[in-house]
Amino acid sequence: MNDHNDVAQMRAELSGKTGKDFWKSLEEYSGTERFKDWLKKEHPQAADLFAIAPDRRSVLQLMGASLALAGFNACTKQPQERIYAYAKNPEAVVPGTPLYFATAMPWAGGAIGLLVENHMGRPTKVEGNEMHPASLGATDSFAQASVLDLYDPDRATSVLHRGRSSTWDAFFSELRTAVTIASSKKGEGVRVLTRAVVSPTLGAQLAAIAAAHPALQIHVWEPMHRDNARAGAVLAFGRDVQAYAQYGQAKVLVSLDSEFLTLGPDSVRAAREFAANRKVRGAQTEMNRLYAVESGSTATGATADHRLALRSCDVEDFVRRLANRLGVAVATGSGKLDDRAQKFLEALAGDLEKNKGAALLVAGQWQTPVVHALVHAIHQKLGCVGKTVELLPPVETFGSDVDNTASIKALCDDMRAGKVEALVVLGGNPLYDAPADCGFGEALGKVALKAHLSTHENETSRQCDWLLPETHYLESWSDAQAADGTVSIVQPLIAPLYNGKGAHDVCAVILDKAGTSAYDAVREHWSAQRKDGFEQSWRRWLHDGVVDGTRAKALELSAKAVTAAPAAAPAGIEVALRPDPTVYDGRWANNGWLMELPKPVSKVTWENTVQLAPATAKKLGVATGDIVEVSVGGRKVAGPAWIAPGHVADSLTIHVGFGRTHAGKVGNGCGFDAYALRTTAAAWGAVGATVAKTGETTKIASTQEHDDYDAFVTESEKRNIVRVRAIDRFKEHPGSTEPGEGHGAAHGDSDIYKKPREAEREALREKSYIKGEGFVNQQGFDSRFSEDYQWGMVIDLNACTACGSCITACVAENNIAVVGKEQVLRGREMHWLRIDRYYKGGEDDPEILHQPLPCMQCENAPCETVCPVGATSHGPEGLNEMTYNRCVGTRYCSNNCPYKVRRFNFLLYSDWATETLKMQRNPDVSVRSRGVMEKCTYCVQRINQARYAAKREDRKIRDGEIVTACQQACPTDAIAFGNILDGDAAVSKLKAEPHNYSLLDAELNTRPRTTFLAKTTNRNPELA
Repeated sequence: MNDHNDVAQMRAELSGKTGKDFWKSLEEYSGTERFKDWLKKEHPQAADLFAIAPDRRSVLQLMGASLALAGFNACTKQPQERIYAYAKNPEAVVPGTPLYFATAMPWAGGAIGLLVENHMGRPTKVEGNEMHPASLGATDSFAQASVLDLYDPDRATSVLHRGRSSTWDAFFSELRTAVTIASSKKGEGVRVLTRAVVSPTLGAQLAAIAAAHPALQIHVWEPMHRDNARAGAVLAFGRDVQAYAQYGQAKVLVSLDSEFLTLGPDSVRAAREFAANRKVRGAQTEMNRLYAVESGSTATGATADHRLALRSCDVEDFVRRLANRLGVAVATGSGKLDDRAQKFLEALAGDLEKNKGAALLVAGQWQTPVVHALVHAIHQKLGCVGKTVELLPPVETFGSDVDNTASIKALCDDMRAGKVEALVVLGGNPLYDAPADCGFGEALGKVALKAHLSTHENETSRQCDWLLPETHYLESWSDAQAADGTVSIVQPLIAPLYNGKGAHDVCAVILDKAGTSAYDAVREHWSAQRKDGFEQSWRRWLHDGVVDGTRAKALELSAKAVTAAPAAAPAGIEVALRPDPTVYDGRWANNGWLMELPKPVSKVTWENTVQLAPATAKKLGVATGDIVEVSVGGRKVAGPAWIAPGHVADSLTIHVGFGRTHAGKVGNGCGFDAYALRTTAAAWGAVGATVAKTGETTKIASTQEHDDYDAFVTESEKRNIVRVRAIDRFKEHPGSTEPGEGHGAAHGDSDIYKKPREAEREALREKSYIKGEGFVNQQGFDSRFSEDYQWGMVIDLNACTACGSCITACVAENNIAVVGKEQVLRGREMHWLRIDRYYKGGEDDPEILHQPLPCMQCENAPCETVCPVGATSHGPEGLNEMTYNRCVGTRYCSNNCPYKVRRFNFLLYSDWATETLKMQRNPDVSVRSRGVMEKCTYCVQRINQARYAAKREDRKIRDGEIVTACQQACPTDAIAFGNILDGDAAVSKLKAEPHNYSLLDAELNTRPRTTFLAKTTNRNPELA
């Protein structure tokens, strides 16, 4: 809900109300009649249309107009497209058959290995590389959306010198002159600024530059740096190492203000290994246990079995006490934990002691060096080193010992002092994301020659003399190292679209090796490493996507005692600055797929907010949507408040990455710039903030109340939406859920279709799921029933972390359009798959539950019976099919869908004019115009591809041969798809699990093909 006046009045009515068991927002939790009235309107922003009750004549007029306009929209003229034949067919290219190439996406903290789908020379979709240790066959939303960045029409397209078109030769000539002049002074006066370097070849080039020009300084600035983790390792071991977690080996995991399951380059591997030990099914009846200590509600905290809300600045005191309790000698503060936190600590410590050698603690990169050092000490104390965690060399191939904050500050100081005559910035956007007190923009103006290598003309580029178009990783040669040290060759899938070059080319010029391409540099580096059989090895590396034998070796080190004294307990309101779940540090701000992706917990899109606890909001008199001014350390920002259930009191969470002024057409002006609060002394937040209302309000584009199919059910008729069970009860009664833990019980026989008697129903279920003797739909046994294939899906709620990778993958695979903030506010987002979020319990400390919801592919599909033109129909293999060119836009099917999973093109959302965006689209999926209904079809194009392959080889489709886009991207492997007529298929085995259930089937008899495995919790009895 985003109407400020309604929200304010509803909050006033909240006093004395009893909250619902399951709820999506604080307004729903209130249970007010005003909220129910508000929710009954499909599009609340158009409430004025219903102000006067229409009579019968008006209704008929509106229906006639709607049908006429729907028919008109459905006849929208398609733009002309020309098809040209090849003069000479490229080798291995078959029209209609994609090729796949292995590559890797460089990422601070480690690369992620990918397989990229290529259609006729155009990369269109990325998937995970099963052979790569960081992806294990899956991806995150950032990797999925990276292909859209390749074709971004706002990319830098040519070399610019002070705003005018120039050439690479002109820049290289000026750069060589500057380096030559500086050579007489051993490079003094020339500086290079780079982001974190994970490329072995680039690291070697930078090291060679530093050796050739001793006075030439190379600075490193990564906004989401690991300075605290580095300093913590130095405290513990006297040198920098990284803790490489083995999540699959841990029985007890502790997240200390981290987001290890959904954020960062190693999150895909972390989620995959973590979830593997939570899938209680078949013979697996044991699962791991996750504790989370955090200030705001994160996807990792929502997945935890136990969560403690604690201010970020208080986590160090908590870890000191925990370490002390476990026998690690360290000073603790003089204060006391409250009863709830103390009970949490005691139970956690006892669990860790019971699981020595099988425990794992993960500290957020923003936590203090002491926290990181104590985590190392606890691991050593519990005997976890070498079992659940390894100590590896840092992943950075250059500047691993560089403190990022000190480095960028030193550069700014030297620029202001006139010591820098030439500055080359290799990527990044330091003018936007450098600490505010560095004054990077003002210092940059004092440099005579300043050049920026960048994929986009961003804030930094506009203040540089030279803008150099940088190649995207999908159009350039390089290499990249994963978190465990494994190296991949980054190979291009398309020629540079805009004559761009990369950091390798610029470094070659500084090294006086002009003309050495990135390809040459990478091959030269690796041929020196593998002299014997290099050509054969090179081809294998390109094919597999990994360079064998490059995995780092574990270090054997002993942690030292942490002698740092505890600081005084900070008082006041805390501000915690965090990377955004969808745009990270701002680099993805011009990516429409990510901007429109709902954040995992808040479901906010297109902007950032000031998140605060309900108790804090009440104390400050703030409501969701109020524009508040946050001041801390003499700096201030203003943004909309978002009241977040479960957030700790006296703390604010603000995500950076928004408020861009030169991101591009998509990202400009979205949200507010939280980097203004970031300083060298307070990189991740500070205490002592003041919050003041400005008197202004805004509407926040959140999808949390959209498509709510359970909002009008009374407490006595609550439906089985999200089912939860405790692991102990599962062992006793495998098919049950905890009393009160499920979302209610079936409410009788109010079915859309006549329900068979229970015995008949079970017989039909057995036939349909196992034996393939027939399916029942609204016409009885379907005469078109296929005896070979019937498709179905199972989603494991216990594995889902709500990361959103499935949504982004679905968008990329199915050419789903971005609609923008205004249309999201109207409830018109086009995602074919959504992830519903439910709260359970009180607003201060609720349990958070997630449920992905694609089309249910109902056997008794309510949408099919109401379509007047047969646009939606039931296929012989059980798919609920959608024929776009039949649809006339009545939207009857959407109104009749109990799951609200159908999407309608109210406007022409797809961009049919920009040529580069056309290149990205999947040619196997049509691009829809306005006036038609869209929905999930289990990636029918992938089903057909497998069908064609099986037919050519005269065989049946094998189990696992068809992988839907959402299933393939899912880091936790939470989705299974296949032929439910095959009793040996993975999907059939999951459907036979006692905790498999259908959504609303007992109430409506829709018989959905998509079913769910109930969520299982592994709670500590001491905290029950």
